[in-house]
Amino acid sequence: MPVVAVVNRKGGSGKSTLATHLAAYCANNGMPVMLGDVDRQHSTRAWLRLRDVQPLPRRAPIVGWKVDPKNVLRPPAGIAHVILDTPGGLRDFDLARVVMAADAILIPVCNSVFDRESAADCYAELSKLPRVASGRCKVAAVGMRLDARTKANEVLAQWAARLNLPFLGVLRDTQGYVRCVERGLTLFDLPVAQVQADMAQWQPILQWLEPVLHRAPSVSRVDAARPAAKAIIEPSDSRGGLHGGSSVAPAQRSVGRGLAHAPQRVPVQRSRAESPGRVTMATRIGRLLDALGLPRLLQRNS
Repeated sequence: MPVVAVVNRKGGSGKSTLATHLAAYCANNGMPVMLGDVDRQHSTRAWLRLRDVQPLPRRAPIVGWKVDPKNVLRPPAGIAHVILDTPGGLRDFDLARVVMAADAILIPVCNSVFDRESAADCYAELSKLPRVASGRCKVAAVGMRLDARTKANEVLAQWAARLNLPFLGVLRDTQGYVRCVERGLTLFDLPVAQVQADMAQWQPILQWLEPVLHRAPSVSRVDAARPAAKAIIEPSDSRGGLHGGSSVAPAQRSVGRGLAHAPQRVPVQRSRAESPGRVTMATRIGRLLDALGLPRLLQRNS
């Protein structure tokens, strides 16, 4: 099951706008999709409630989903894709868990020094995680809310090039996004003639995601060996699912419960790009999760 996560530590970067549009694109193209609301503001859940009352052709459903620390979370039958809208401040174990779930990560970035520095810091930590370093989870940036009359596109493109971060282009600053979101809609729900300029900006993003969104379903070796395993997200502390700080103790208990059943696997080799003296907590946690062979989040339909 393809999983696309929208990640940026800085609030107000456009994560929910990007996530809702990707979910609508999947649904409008006949792909049943789960819109995972991991953000404590629950913006996408509010958007879905507005969308439910719109007279839209229902080509495929968008299923809402919220991290609930009291329940085991798994996708309903028939869901083919997952889009995750993540909270700001994501790092360490919480970031590693998202990467373990995701096949692709989009980083929305506005053109300010604060946004660029925050995104660069997040990408540096992502790059050290085994799934990203090995290419199993790919990462790219998207410029958000940019004024077409400025050189913001060039500034962000040059910034991304210095980081060796794939840059897919920009989405312009227009009231069309604001008006759509307030009604539970996206630009993909409007007549093509009204949004031609914006659809042209979406094309590089969708082309980059195409190998992920349209890949054939597959079952991992871990899933084949453990057909009864459940994919579970648990909060890193009792205050807010994936949102709460950097406390690792409850998460370690979650990992410990799977040790008795996890198959033995060869430890993941350190990426050549990593410096021995600069291994972060997220890198160590990512290696541990990768080596344990824990079931990947939301991978099964049953």
